[in-house]
Amino acid sequence: MNLRNLPTRLAVGAFVLHSGIEKWSGDEGTAQALHGMASGTYPVLKDLKPTTFFSALSAGEVAVGAALLAPVVSPTVAGAALTGFSGGLMGLYWNTPGLRKPGTPWPTQDGLGVSKDVWMLGIGVGLLLDGLTRGAKKSAKKVLPSS
Repeated sequence: MNLRNLPTRLAVGAFVLHSGIEKWSGDEGTAQALHGMASGTYPVLKDLKPTTFFSALSAGEVAVGAALLAPVVSPTVAGAALTGFSGGLMGLYWNTPGLRKPGTPWPTQDGLGVSKDVWMLGIGVGLLLDGLTRGAKKSAKKVLPSS
């Protein structure tokens, strides 16, 4: 793990891990509400039982949070996991009616909570790019003689 990524990975990893752990013991009403919202945007989820969806979401958050916190997980892998997870949230935000002001990317009051997850997308892409470019820099050093 790169030292410069440590604060970001700790903050986001702890946040996402905690969210997943909290969902693990969530109630059926919450599961139904989240499943309804998600399956409206992602129709493939309609066939899942709300509790199954909720458990899978919880497990996914725990896995992403743990990957961010584990120093043995490369920034490329951690960034890809966070980018995929937060990309799904941004798809939910973008495609769920009533979360955005019409014709704009700006949130309504109802969409504010989901729109804030854009920070995770930015962090995930940043980690991914850092990991990919760090590998490219190492390769370039091997090919190009130092002066």
